[in-house]
Amino acid sequence: MEGGTKKVFTVQVEDGKPRKDGRPAVGPVFRSALSKDGFPPLEPDMKTSWDVFRVAAGKYPDNRMLGWRPVKDGVIGPYIWKSYREVYEEVLQVGSALQQLGVKPGSRIGIYGSNCPQWIVAMQACNGYSLICVPLYDTLGAGAVDFIIDHAEIDVIFVQDKKIKEILSANCKSAKRVKGLVAFTSGTSEEITSADQIGMKLYSWKDFLKMGKENPAQPCAPKPNDTCTIMYTSGTSGEPKGVMLSHESHAIYVKGVDLFMEQFDDKMTTDDVFLSFLPLAHILDRMIEEFFFHKGASVGYYHGDLNALRDDLMELKPTLLVGVPRVYEKIYEGILKALSELRPLRRLIFNALYNRKLANMKAGCTHKTASPFADMLAFRKVKARLGGRLRLLISGGAPLSNEIEEFLRVTSCAYFIQGYGLTETLGPSTVCYPDDMSLVGTVGVAATYTELRLEEVPEMGYNPLGTPSRGEICVRGNFFTGYYKNPELTNEVMADGWFHTGDIGEMNSDGILKVIDRKKNIFKLSQGEYVAVEYLEKVYVFPPTVEDVWVYGDSFRSMLVAVVNPHEENTMKWAESNGCKGSFAEICKSEGLKEHILKELQSVAAKNKLRGFEYVKGVILDPIPFDLERDLVTATMKKKRNNMLKYYKPEIEKVYQKLEEQRVAAKSK
Repeated sequence: MEGGTKKVFTVQVEDGKPRKDGRPAVGPVFRSALSKDGFPPLEPDMKTSWDVFRVAAGKYPDNRMLGWRPVKDGVIGPYIWKSYREVYEEVLQVGSALQQLGVKPGSRIGIYGSNCPQWIVAMQACNGYSLICVPLYDTLGAGAVDFIIDHAEIDVIFVQDKKIKEILSANCKSAKRVKGLVAFTSGTSEEITSADQIGMKLYSWKDFLKMGKENPAQPCAPKPNDTCTIMYTSGTSGEPKGVMLSHESHAIYVKGVDLFMEQFDDKMTTDDVFLSFLPLAHILDRMIEEFFFHKGASVGYYHGDLNALRDDLMELKPTLLVGVPRVYEKIYEGILKALSELRPLRRLIFNALYNRKLANMKAGCTHKTASPFADMLAFRKVKARLGGRLRLLISGGAPLSNEIEEFLRVTSCAYFIQGYGLTETLGPSTVCYPDDMSLVGTVGVAATYTELRLEEVPEMGYNPLGTPSRGEICVRGNFFTGYYKNPELTNEVMADGWFHTGDIGEMNSDGILKVIDRKKNIFKLSQGEYVAVEYLEKVYVFPPTVEDVWVYGDSFRSMLVAVVNPHEENTMKWAESNGCKGSFAEICKSEGLKEHILKELQSVAAKNKLRGFEYVKGVILDPIPFDLERDLVTATMKKKRNNMLKYYKPEIEKVYQKLEEQRVAAKSK
């Protein structure tokens, strides 16, 4: 066995402080053990995002950098690659062409479209010529895109071909201020005419490269404190916020990951491959890619259909996969479905091997040494379903269930870790350590360049000096420099150098963090009781017929209701055993299913000892999962509660009316 002395991940650098003079109590400050003597300095030639790419292009010119799958006659081909040298040459051509359009250092340049090599070339051109890259979320829709173009005062937009019509539509009023559009390949003749009519020139990718090649201009390297990107976050309410991130903060992230990874025997190499499918407009994917570029490794882009992601996995055979919890939930469900189809004896063997390997990992063995026999006999098939070469899986964006994390740590034959962070913190503020089962169910410890503490939230009863230590998660480090054109909001979240995340955490004496709640997702019912809705949703998602749930209540009501996405397979099994016939959508309309799911919710509430006012009293069933298309969730699948209320309000009112009628009828008896 490989157990031994207790691992030390953090150092405490400040003591906690009780509430004083109107200031809330704060817990002790923790820092990564990698930074116990202070944050390590950056190398002289690695102080900006441009440095990260420029140095890599010089060091690894012939390595494969960016890969994509071309589509011909509706058939998706194998991956084609561009080398670091080829990408660097294109970056100089694009940067030179932008100079021809008259853009000056500090100008804002938009990028709108799905992940692809052109996205990165445009981004690096911004870096090399001191322009500010402004991603336009591929999933935000035309309204938000119009807002960002106007708010950021964007001069030029690089755009995916199928998105050109959205920029040119009458709904995108701010497009008139844009000097030029550059298509990822080319626009149609009608689109070129439409652009001309509003005084905008639409360039094909080839023509833009040619213009830059014929008019070369030397890069204008940024300074560390210059703004690198303004990344708008969709948020769960209100207009998007423009998060300003400096070049130095990007370089610090890369250095921090480098130091973290150097601790482990399995080193990252130039042979590593990352499958990119989370939006590049989202901080997590962008920062992973920047680290891969730093190491001279390869990034391959999915072909655009998330439902066919497994096809890209099998074709690319990546060594790293990064996803939000929903991605891993789907992988988990797929594996469980395959297991359910095995003969009983083979299922029994799989479970026995699983339990043996899990026990060995909990006793201190690494995933490689815990049970090579089990890996060979059973779990190599799980690894094969994920392409066969995965060495590391990372989950971020929201907490992943303990059950799924544990399952994938055991069966994937790869390292599996969770992290926690926000756009404002350039992604991971905390990170788990691989092969340490004591961290399952947590988001780990402070990242290399991060300090972490909890702050009291008295209205929710969270005290960082209590047992357990709970409060709002606050982080300190070289993060965002503020919200663009919004100093009031910046001042709301920043105090004494600490960024207040709005998330509620629980931290043990070793600085290991769990995310347990959300500060803003709390409301008061009419009887004066506070409800922490995210906690309830974690409880109510457990019944087998529940895929997802949104819990609603307000200060004018005394009861909670919920909108439930039923789990299709388990719902159809319930329907068959209860004599219900019809499609999934038809069965979701049945009163019998509503009653069944309501009973399941109340049963799980009782098991978790919820208080009476936390019980859901009425349900609405929606067979369509909460989705981006209806603007009900963000790109990282966080619920947009205000939008959900608008969307479901008529049905919610009907449920409350019915509950009130039942209450009155019961009272009159």
